[in-house]
Amino acid sequence: MAVLIIHGGAGNVHTQDKEIIHQELKRIYEDSFLYLKNHSAVEAVIYAVSLLEDSPYFNAGTGSKLQQDGKARMSASLMDGKTQRFSAVLNIEDVKNPIQVAAHLQESTDSVLSGQFATAFSREKGFLFYDPITPRQREVWLQKKKSLPVGTVGAVALDDKGHLAAATSTGGKGFEKLGRVSDSAMPAGNYANQKAAVSCTGIGEHIINESLASRIVTRVIDGMTLEDAFQKSFKEVKAHQYQIGAIGIDSEGNVSFDYSTPTMSYAYQDLDGNLIIYPSS
Repeated sequence: MAVLIIHGGAGNVHTQDKEIIHQELKRIYEDSFLYLKNHSAVEAVIYAVSLLEDSPYFNAGTGSKLQQDGKARMSASLMDGKTQRFSAVLNIEDVKNPIQVAAHLQESTDSVLSGQFATAFSREKGFLFYDPITPRQREVWLQKKKSLPVGTVGAVALDDKGHLAAATSTGGKGFEKLGRVSDSAMPAGNYANQKAAVSCTGIGEHIINESLASRIVTRVIDGMTLEDAFQKSFKEVKAHQYQIGAIGIDSEGNVSFDYSTPTMSYAYQDLDGNLIIYPSS
């Protein structure tokens, strides 16, 4: 049984951008779901997140928000639920697909790299120089606005062999202090094992404080259903007035998501096979 859910971030979506984001999510989901049918969960989440990174309408890869000095520094992580291996790059610069660089670290004994060293590693692996800054994000930075793109992206998949994986990628929150580290490259924001997999979005510091992705998965390990684990965890999130969204799949193929932000963009298939996308067209 192949199951996939993707998200394009949590936060406000401007009315004029809803149709564009809907169509981007639809295109990426349909392409990625077809890919999942003939590939592993790990391969599928890398593929899906790469497509999300390639779109200028999401805050990851191309179109990443800019930090205080006007540079794009991106973070991404991958976790294979079968092997429980986590790999990540933090504050990497000048690459097109940070998630693909993180994937190359799956077999490394040093599986998390940051800053210039992550960028140097990407060059060693053949990733060419790429400027992810779009004219729109440059203009946003110049005007010191924080509205677009929507936010961190992620994908969670269950393949037909019963293996789970999660991948998350972000351009950060925009205008952050140099050296700030995102939850997207931590188990707090991206976690998977053989029971469940979760990808988070929202304010990174809030996600780190909750250790949300690993907390939800741990609750499933301890016997909760995925739905109950989400409900309990987001009750705590909302009690703390944190701004977070998350998506997840368990080993039975159940899909769950929740958010405490005004909205969250996502796409998945329901039990009847209907494609559900928000924002709706």
